Formats: sequence, structure tokens, C-alpha cells
Amino acid sequence: MKLPYKNIYDVLKLNRYVTITVTVTALLSSVFSGVMVFNMYKKAMDSAFAVNTDGSVIPLKLVSHKENLEVEALAHLERFHNYFYGIDASNYESNLGKALWLGNSSVDNVYRQKKSDGVYNRILQYSLVQKVISIESKLNLAMEPYSFRTVTVFEINRGTIVDRYQLTTTGNLITVDRNFPKNTHGLLITDYFENSLKKVDLPAGKAGNRH
Repeated sequence: MKLPYKNIYDVLKLNRYVTITVTVTALLSSVFSGVMVFNMYKKAMDSAFAVNTDGSVIPLKLVSHKENLEVEALAHLERFHNYFYGIDASNYESNLGKALWLGNSSVDNVYRQKKSDGVYNRILQYSLVQKVISIESKLNLAMEPYSFRTVTVFEINRGTIVDRYQLTTTGNLITVDRNFPKNTHGLLITDYFENSLKKVDLPAGKAGNRH
């Protein structure tokens, strides 16, 4: 009588191969799933906000923050310069308060210097209206902190007299936590400096307002 030992050994050997194969497959599947979940999480963290066409931030829209960095940086600078230089007797406290949220102590130092020089007292005393006409910024986004140079044109309306000025400012931008609605872009202005201020001619249509 022929004993079936050989068949039993073959079956055990096959079972061993099957067990090893299933184990390795399960391990690889777990590793792959973990990598996929991590990548999805990272992508979600980098893509939790949308930038509207006007530069405003809309939370919970899954678009890449990095792809919109330039848009957000330009919008941040435009918002800051509008708040900081677009002031009059009725809104200067509110606008300056909003502007100070967008920069660090270097912005506060410029604000304190202007206050010490009596800039805001003159706005109140003479009911001046300082209106921003245009803001143009150039960025270097190669490495953080991101440097910028902004040219702001604004007018000062003294009632019967309107004067126009061109201000050049420079500084850096760093990323910080977003704060809705005070700092929606998650950027902070550092090393802020007013480089130059010069008077420019008004357009022909407005030149007649000067006496």
C-alpha cells in the first residue's frame, strides 16, 4: 500500500506559499492605503480655501493654495495699502485698525511715526480726504519671506485743492495662520518701509480743481 505522505507535504507547502502571499499582499495594500490617505490629507490641508476673481478668500473650497499664492499676496498688499492710505476723518481709525492686522511691528512703527508727525490730527482738523487711486505691486515668490515693492498713487482732497502723490513702499511677506475676517489671506507684512513720496501731476480733467 502506497502512503500519501508526498501529497500531504505538497499540500502543506502550497498552503505555506498561499499564506505568505496573502500576508505580503495585505501588508503592501495597507502601506499603499496609508500613503494614499496621507497624500489626500496633505492635499486637503493645502487646498482648504478658494481665491475669488477679486482676490477675496472663500473658505472650504478645495483649490491649491500654492497655485494662488501670487493672487493672494497681491490681494493682501492691495487690501493693506487701501486701508492704510485710503482714509478720511470718518474712517481713519477703523481703516488703520484693519491695516495693522495685516503687518507686524514694522507697520505699527510707520503708523506711530505718522501719528507723532500729526498726520491724522491734520486729517481731523481740516477734514481731509485721502483717496487711493491705484496700487501696483511686484513680488518675488522664489523663497519665503517673499519680498515686494508697491507703488501707490493717492490723492488728498482739501476741498478746493486736490493734490496727487506717488508713494513707493517695500517689505516682505511671511505666511501665518488665517484669521477670518481680520487676516483672510494668512500673510503678514514685515520689514515695511516707505521709500519715497513724490507729488505728481493731476490728469487734465482734474487739474482745474486746483487753485
